[in-house]
Amino acid sequence: MTTRLDEMLGAHRREIQHLFRQYIGLDRPLLLRSDLVDAYESFCETPAGRPLADTPFTPIIHAAQEAVLFPPLIYLSIRLGVAGWSYVEIHADEMRSHEISVSEFLRTKERVIHGSSADDDWVVEIDLRPFERGFPKMRETRSIGRGVEFLNRHLSSRLFADIGRGDQRLFDFLKVHEVRGKQMMLNGQIRDLDGLREALGTAHDYLRTLRPNSEWTDVERDLVTLGFEPGWGRTVPQVLETMGLLSDILEAPSPHILEHFLSRIPMIFSIAIISPHGYFGQADVLGKPDTGGQVVYILDQVRALERAMRQSIHDQGLDIEPQILVLTRLIPESEGTTCSQRIERIHGTEYARILRIPFRDLDGAVIRHWISRFQIWPHLERFAHDAATEMVAELGEPPDFIIGNYSDGNLVASMLSSILGVTQCNIAHALEKTKYLHSDLYWKDHEADHHFDCQYTADLISMNTADFIITSTYQEIAGTRNSVGQYESYRSFTMPGLYRVLAGIDTFDPKFNIVAPGADAEIFFPYHATELRLIELHDEIRDMVFGKEREDAHGSIRDPDKPLVFAMSRLDRIKNMTGLVEWFGRSPELRREANLFVVGGFIDPARSSDTDERSQIERMHSLFEELELDGQARWLVMQSNKSLVGELYRFVADTGGIFVQPALFEAFGLTVIEAMTSGLPTFATCYGGPLETIEHGVSGFHLDPNHGDEAAARMAAFLEECRKDPDTWRRISTGAIERVESRYTWELYAERLLALSRIYGFWKFISNIEREETSRYLQMFYGLMFRPLAQRIDRR
Repeated sequence: MTTRLDEMLGAHRREIQHLFRQYIGLDRPLLLRSDLVDAYESFCETPAGRPLADTPFTPIIHAAQEAVLFPPLIYLSIRLGVAGWSYVEIHADEMRSHEISVSEFLRTKERVIHGSSADDDWVVEIDLRPFERGFPKMRETRSIGRGVEFLNRHLSSRLFADIGRGDQRLFDFLKVHEVRGKQMMLNGQIRDLDGLREALGTAHDYLRTLRPNSEWTDVERDLVTLGFEPGWGRTVPQVLETMGLLSDILEAPSPHILEHFLSRIPMIFSIAIISPHGYFGQADVLGKPDTGGQVVYILDQVRALERAMRQSIHDQGLDIEPQILVLTRLIPESEGTTCSQRIERIHGTEYARILRIPFRDLDGAVIRHWISRFQIWPHLERFAHDAATEMVAELGEPPDFIIGNYSDGNLVASMLSSILGVTQCNIAHALEKTKYLHSDLYWKDHEADHHFDCQYTADLISMNTADFIITSTYQEIAGTRNSVGQYESYRSFTMPGLYRVLAGIDTFDPKFNIVAPGADAEIFFPYHATELRLIELHDEIRDMVFGKEREDAHGSIRDPDKPLVFAMSRLDRIKNMTGLVEWFGRSPELRREANLFVVGGFIDPARSSDTDERSQIERMHSLFEELELDGQARWLVMQSNKSLVGELYRFVADTGGIFVQPALFEAFGLTVIEAMTSGLPTFATCYGGPLETIEHGVSGFHLDPNHGDEAAARMAAFLEECRKDPDTWRRISTGAIERVESRYTWELYAERLLALSRIYGFWKFISNIEREETSRYLQMFYGLMFRPLAQRIDRR
């Protein structure tokens, strides 16, 4: 990089010096990629800059993610490709460059932004690279998010070689499975791998003589005598297939066969899902502070997992009911919700339930009121220990698998995994670090409200302790060619005065896997499935959208014959609902083609206890008045009835409308999936998950929330084209439905997540994958850094 840069500095000295003077003239110590690229492209349109336009300097500037200006020195962080970084120092007068370390770049950034006091050589630096030496890492960017495939290829080759020498680990793994005191898979009749090979051959010859409709119960006595216990399958063909897979592994193994075999082993009978913050309930909670898509996600996840577990256990030949616990916090003053109940059965399941455990103060007294997700950090350690005790008491034994959700739930899941020795999976849902610009660099400015010092420290710990991490999209891990991924942003950063992270998370780590969720198919289905439509709700929905003024609505729609521009989200700055209202209000073309219907938050700001939401509510009211939207726009409070919401999507589709998700950033966007599966043409932010969910121009459209006028113009043009040619609307609608059905269903999600839990559990057992040295380092980081940070938060 520096060689190529030096060549450019020498060949175009005058032009680049002129460009650097323009950068310095912006009079800002820190420039983002957009600042660098915009100024560069403008410069290249001038006579002075035109010689640079077609040179190798252009891709260098486009790859630069950040510039720190300390005239005459300019420091660049350059992203050479997905997850590939270089840092350079350029002397703008002498026109020379040299590569610097990430530590030096971060230290320079601190010094320039915060002054000379930040130039401290004794700041704590976090570097996890030394602990990863010798552990397999991927090299190809296309492999990111497919960790289990890589792990199977890499580790299985080593295992298979050992099996050829009589390795005991696979044999020992098959012997450890039992459920509630009942031995699974193998018993003491088989003593080693040679004995296993012989028993498999005998069992195979015997089973081939039986009728295909024979079941395990018909052959159990004979197979137990050979050394086999239940778990191989319910029917004789299933038992034969499972035993055949194991025989293939012992004889001529392959990663694919290993994965197929592991996915059939009876390992997962109980799951704990951790989600401490917010109001976790099944009714009357959506729209409350810190309560939104994550609750919907988990409840849908639970139903899908129970169905998949029951099917898997049935196919394994076992008569055991799966257990799923959602661990959350108990809130005695729960504002009329069920969040004050210790146990609550989850609707649509047989054996899944919510287990609520209270937060406690320093004296052990139960904390009765809700606490913001940004304030709960001092309560999580006690919560984790209480949860471990109550969870084991509720299940009768530790769970087989733990799933953490969001930063707080992931940290608790890490603690529970350590306490109970259980395989752990993390799901971020959203990483706050990418939502708030420079929130790490200016963390002290956010301390009073957000405590990002605790959150980002918790993220680092839980990301690195998790056995595996699932994400909904590739970009969540590693971004795109031009944008940094959410997890990639934890690779290196600084929190001045606290610590620097030189190597925090490696996106090439095989713990990352993409497993996209779906929408509840019983609630969200295409508008043209007329036999399933909830016609009885249409009068109520029509009044919600087109009715007179009411307490839970603001504004009105005079012309019901126009299509609806529909959006639904909680009201906070990141979701950008007020941005959409402003785009609509300032676009004569869009107002001519459609009406606006938004659902979210409260109408009365006094009803919200969240500062950000109150601000957005007040902004919404001012926009309705300023832009004179009454008659063309309707704003309704957040709706918690899922059946009604599902029919609402389809009602909007009946009008020939569209769905808009205008967020400044969206990690995945369940509402996007819900809208698409309902058949609504969807316009969604290009920042985050929708960039992958939607194929632009085929199954929907991307929009840039930073350019609202362009977004409004694109929506208006689409609606105008649909008015002239209805096939345009139907084409995108069909594309959206087909996209979801092929890739985003809960059935596919649950099957894949259970397979991952078994495979990572296997490798954890076989190869000591828990990385004990890293765990000890992170435990020290927790004790010396996180715990003191959490303890200084007000615990009232």
